[in-house]
Amino acid sequence: MGSVGGSANETVLIAGAGMVGLGAGLALANGKRQITLIERDPPPPALAPHDLFQEWERRGVAQLRHSHIFLGRLMVLFRDHFPFLMEELLAAGGRLFSFADALGPDLKTGYRPSPGDEDLALLYCRRTTLEFVLRRHVERLPGVSVMPATQVRGLIADRQGDRLAVKGLVCERGGRREDLAADLVIDASGRGSLFPKWLRAEGVTIGEEESPAGILYFTRHYRIRAGAEEPALGDNPMAGDLSYIKYGICPADNAHFSITLAVPEIEQELRRAVTDPAAFDRVCAQLPGCASWTDPARAEAVSPVYAMGNLTSVWRTLLKDGKPQLLNFFMIGDAAIRTNPLYGRGCSAGLIHAHALRAILDATGDPAERAVMIEMRTRDVFRPHYESMVKQDLQAIRRAEGARAGEGKMGLKARLRKSLVQDGLVPAMRSDLDVVRAAARAFHMIDPPISWKKRPGLLARVLWMWAKPKSFKRAAYRGTLGPARGEMLARMGLS
Repeated sequence: MGSVGGSANETVLIAGAGMVGLGAGLALANGKRQITLIERDPPPPALAPHDLFQEWERRGVAQLRHSHIFLGRLMVLFRDHFPFLMEELLAAGGRLFSFADALGPDLKTGYRPSPGDEDLALLYCRRTTLEFVLRRHVERLPGVSVMPATQVRGLIADRQGDRLAVKGLVCERGGRREDLAADLVIDASGRGSLFPKWLRAEGVTIGEEESPAGILYFTRHYRIRAGAEEPALGDNPMAGDLSYIKYGICPADNAHFSITLAVPEIEQELRRAVTDPAAFDRVCAQLPGCASWTDPARAEAVSPVYAMGNLTSVWRTLLKDGKPQLLNFFMIGDAAIRTNPLYGRGCSAGLIHAHALRAILDATGDPAERAVMIEMRTRDVFRPHYESMVKQDLQAIRRAEGARAGEGKMGLKARLRKSLVQDGLVPAMRSDLDVVRAAARAFHMIDPPISWKKRPGLLARVLWMWAKPKSFKRAAYRGTLGPARGEMLARMGLS
């Protein structure tokens, strides 16, 4: 039998002081635990949060200067448990974007709040601003410290029968080795984590699934000019999928915003072109949703184009045949689970993961029970979203292949699926508040992903919209997202 209640005064080492590591420090701090976050990069420069974007070097965070959104489930966590942190984020320029803010003009006219709508708020903020405010807050917590400019070089562990018990970390600081002992070690080092390699060398079997995202990711940041205003939120889609390219607009703090273009891997000409800032802006000018933001009279670019590739969804498990192999060690965030960053769930999911771990550590002090419980909790919370996103990526890869091959070469099933989305789901998402609300709750990770089989009423609404003649739902289309693939390539001189 395991112990009842965890040990409140354990020593904890957290590898990584990025968003997820800081989230773990925030979750675990109780005034009794001694928590040290080990961070490879130097501390942030002594600047105001809104000035850090250009100056803060974070070699360990590949996505630092890409677009970020922070989902409703995370905002509920901050609102209900860390209100002072939320106040600091808003004081630094972060903005809450409510469910009502996201509605188009037609839906907004007849909108009436429903219980739970208050949980569907996005935080708009640049990653550097949020990470700095969170770090400043966490460093003030009792029992928490950050050890910057320190490299983790390996594990300290010993065998206990068929299990490996982790006792600490081998680190390097200032060219010198430091062995740090701890009761618990948490890997929050992200997508580039070296812990799987070290664990396998110790004989640990790591279960791993991997699936391609099928895209490359390109981001550029802009600033609204003095005296100008942002486009009215809700007038144009903030995100769109044209099969051969996807876009997302992310308002941020202090008059900044970013645009991310996601280009399928097979679109080699286009993905090479958009690395050039001028070409990136020309593509944005062809997409009505983006063009209203990047109009030179309204905004100026403040960054180059940042690219990110090698995007895969990964799911890791440390159990073998349902039994723990490893004690006193936990992987959270991208080190354990990662998905296509296009969905904007990485940071939010990582902090939610950290708080799930805290609940388990508080519930039991038995190392084996903890190892099993975190795996089960992780599966319960994240597996439905992971499987849904993997499925969406594989469908998007097929759509991109179909767009490249040409409409006439698409199979009947592919054409029907495209029609259902374009003429059923998209118009319903723009005109049916029940469909919009259900999709938003799934997007914000408050509800599981929508299963149309389990929600026949919603499916009926989408099918009814699909069956309507286009002349009866013209307003729901609200214009085109952008030109067809061939036209875009021709305008860009790539055909």
